[in-house]
Order: sequence, then structure tokens, then C-alpha cells
Amino acid sequence: MKENRQLALVFGGSRGIGAACVEALVRDGMDVAFTYTTQADAARELEAKADALGARIRGYQVDIRDAAAVDAVCRDAMRDFGRPLQAVIANAGINVPPAPLAQFPDADFQRLVEVNIVGAFNVLRAAAREVSEGGAIVALTTSLVRHAVPGVGPYSATKAAVECLVRSMSKELASRTVRVNAVAPGPVDTDLFRAGKTDEAKQRSAAMSPMNRVGQPAEVAEVVAFLVSAKASWVSGQIVQTNGALV
Repeated sequence: MKENRQLALVFGGSRGIGAACVEALVRDGMDVAFTYTTQADAARELEAKADALGARIRGYQVDIRDAAAVDAVCRDAMRDFGRPLQAVIANAGINVPPAPLAQFPDADFQRLVEVNIVGAFNVLRAAAREVSEGGAIVALTTSLVRHAVPGVGPYSATKAAVECLVRSMSKELASRTVRVNAVAPGPVDTDLFRAGKTDEAKQRSAAMSPMNRVGQPAEVAEVVAFLVSAKASWVSGQIVQTNGALV
């Protein structure tokens, strides 16, 4: 393993889009730290791929609602890998069952705010402090910010808040040549997407795109990897929509 590889930290990296980001960044020559909350088995499986991929990969259990824990994992990763953070991917987030706004449960809305807004704020603030000069920050949001769907307004609103943070940060960090962008996927075929959905519901999601399919985690991860790379040196403050022409 090369010791001069740059270091990326993926929040929410044990499965789905996050795990695909870990593998894409490793393929592109980075060592990767990632966080998880409850998926310890998935985290161990991802770590076990390190030797085959010729990189160092290490998971850390973190609740992004805890600002001190988010700050600590940044320090721990830099200490354990012995190098500064070149990139941070803010992927950790949740969704809840859809419901009309008039009937939306207080507890579900509170969870969305605590994880998707407060948690993302904690991650982005830590990234703004720790990412080295010339580095990159990428947040994952959703194309549903721009494509209104009944029942998901509260979820989409929390992701819209993240996009506002990203756009402001891109200007705040420009003097350090730190690029800040977001990737806003449409429906993506992950465990969370499939959970509880009938075949009909999956097809309805596929039909949201004129390509009549849902995306794959690797397709989103490739865009994240591009934004982290030097190929995107003139791209900052953008919301890149990976949704097969949904919007």
C-alpha cells in the first residue's frame, strides 16, 4: 500500500451510496475512513476489502447528531492514517415513511431535522475546519428538492437546507481553494430504497425518470469521485443532479 495516498472521510459509508463512494475513492487512489451507526457487520465487510483494493480502509462508529463525536472522528482519522483530510463526503442521513403534511408525525419530523439538518451541519462544519487547502467537500442531497412528490415534503426540506449550507460554504472556503458541492440523486437502488416497497412501488419510482429505471449506487459514487478529483478543479457551489432526466 502506498503511504502517499490522500485521505478521504465518508460519513455514512458502510452501505449503499456511501459504500460505493468508499470503493470509488479507493479506486482513484485515496485511503478512506468512513463512519457508520448500527451497521457494524457491513462496516467490517467493507474494511476487509482493503487488501484486495490496495488501500487502507477503516470504519468508525459515530452518531452525527453529536457534534463532539463528529469533530473527534475527524481528528481520529487524521491521527490513525497519519495525514490530513483531503476530502469529506457528507452522506449520512435518514428518511421516514411518507405522509401528507397535515398528518406528518411530530416524531418523524424531529428525527429528520436532527439527523438531516443538525447532523449534516455538524459534519459540514467539521469538514470546513479540517479539510486541507485544495481539498473537496461533497454533500448528498436529493433531486426531490426540485421534483415535488406528495408525502416527502419534510424530507426534501431537510435536504434543501443542506444545499443552502453547501452554497454558502463554497464561497466561504474559496480562499483556501476548498471546493464544496452537492450531489442530488433521484431514486437509487439501495437496501433502504427497496425496504418495504412492493414491485409496483419500485416501478413507480423507476417511471419517474424517462429512462424508466432507478439509479445504481456506483453511478452516484462516480459523480462524487469526479467532484473530489482534480478534474473538477473549477467546480464549486454546484448541485449536481444524478437522476436520469427526472428534473
